[in-house]
Amino acid sequence: MRARTALLLAAAVPLTATAAAVALQAGAWALTASRNAIRLSPRPRPGCPDCRGEGGWWSEGLYPGGEMCWCWDRPARTLRLLPVRDLWPDEPPF
Repeated sequence: MRARTALLLAAAVPLTATAAAVALQAGAWALTASRNAIRLSPRPRPGCPDCRGEGGWWSEGLYPGGEMCWCWDRPARTLRLLPVRDLWPDEPPF
C-alpha cells in the first residue's frame, strides 16, 4: 500500500507542475519563485486585438514614447514566504 501511494504521489507532482504551467501560459502570467517570495507577474495576452501580443506600441509625434496596452496593465501578485529559522544559530557557516 505504501509503495502504491508513493508511486501515485511521485506521478502527481510532475502532472500538477505541468497543469500549473499550462494554466499560467493560458492566463498570460509569469511565475517567479525565490527564497523569499512567489510572484505572479502579468504578461501581454497573445490574443489581444490592440497590441497583437506585444504588450504595447511606440507612439509618434512631438513626444514619442512607449505606451503600454490595457491587456498588460494588471497588478502583480506576490506571496511573501516566512524566513526559515536557523536551527543552529551559533554554528559557523562552514
